[in-house]
Amino acid sequence: MTTTVLKRQFITDAGGNPIGVILPLSEFALVQEILEQRPRLQEIDQLKQMRQAANDPLFMADLRETMTAFASADAEGWESTP
Repeated sequence: MTTTVLKRQFITDAGGNPIGVILPLSEFALVQEILEQRPRLQEIDQLKQMRQAANDPLFMADLRETMTAFASADAEGWESTP
């Protein structure tokens, strides 16, 4: 009878650089909770951009302009009586 032994398998890009790994489920179970708690890189980048936006004069000017443009439309939508 043949037994299958699963080992870690590394995934590489076209240049041979490791970019991922396939784990046996038993090993994945050991790190699953940690992986699920980590923010994804995309989320980290988005949070970084949001922090920078508050200090970006062009972004803030665009934001104020947009808020002013929609001020009357918002007032009409929320404050009108049926």
